[in-house]
Amino acid sequence: MTVLVTLPDQDWLEAVHPLPPGVSARVWDVDSPPREALGEDAGRVRAVVLPYSRPAGALGSLADLPALSLVQSLSAGVDDLAERLPGGVALANAAGVHDASTAELAVGLALASLRGIDDAVRDAEQASWRPGWHRSLADRRVLVLGAGRIGTAVADRLAPFEVDLVRVASRARTDERGVVHGVEELPQLLPGAEVVVVVLPLTPSTRGLVDAAFLAAMPDGALLVNVGRGPLVDTAALLAELRRHRLRAALDVVDPEPLPGDHPLWGAPGLVLTPHLGGTTSAMRPRAVALLRRQLQRLGAGEEPVNLVG
Repeated sequence: MTVLVTLPDQDWLEAVHPLPPGVSARVWDVDSPPREALGEDAGRVRAVVLPYSRPAGALGSLADLPALSLVQSLSAGVDDLAERLPGGVALANAAGVHDASTAELAVGLALASLRGIDDAVRDAEQASWRPGWHRSLADRRVLVLGAGRIGTAVADRLAPFEVDLVRVASRARTDERGVVHGVEELPQLLPGAEVVVVVLPLTPSTRGLVDAAFLAAMPDGALLVNVGRGPLVDTAALLAELRRHRLRAALDVVDPEPLPGDHPLWGAPGLVLTPHLGGTTSAMRPRAVALLRRQLQRLGAGEEPVNLVG
């Protein structure tokens, strides 16, 4: 029996060709009613590949696919999707697709803040030449909070910068790279961390983890980099530290998101802000295509999908 899969647009459909045996595919963007877009095929769709960065509120039409068994996200984080899927439908994320892009940005944000690149760009707009002293990434103690695939990619990219690397995850363990501290050790670790890079997924236990107490434990002048999810950080608590000029921050994700035009984070002192650019690079597409081809092969062969969440 052929497995019918939908792809979000014609470009994605062409990218995964030739299709493996046992798989057929149609284009559906998720926004339009499935019967309108797919006709009678809507009753046969077994798997849906979501458009990248699709708002979770646009997924109500998935309930109109009676044969649906799998939703494939093109995002690594799926915290806003699982609860919106119809009952009995499995969810797969894009683990591995965004590792390189997000890790690059994490290191880039740290460098931009530490070396004053953000201030230099603003000065250039005013034709102002202001050389000055800045801290190097070299010799900094960098705490990477999250030891999954993206956290590991961040650690790999930090290694040539001669940092003192500390890894922290939900549970303590030792792996082939050495010690991974448990999150319960943060009160002892944070006072010595000059840079903290947050790459955790958003879960009930991690929401608001970077709160006032967490930030207060960081030393004066320390830098917080967040490339995970905005709600990992208590925005009000971070704003208080930035306004005191005690900490700096470099954020690719914020809470709320997108950031309203009148939000106090705009223009906050010591802040480098990018609009959730972590996975949006030329590195994303070839890795996503490779994942989709592998997933389609498994579906066509009747095997369990990869990257299942939960």
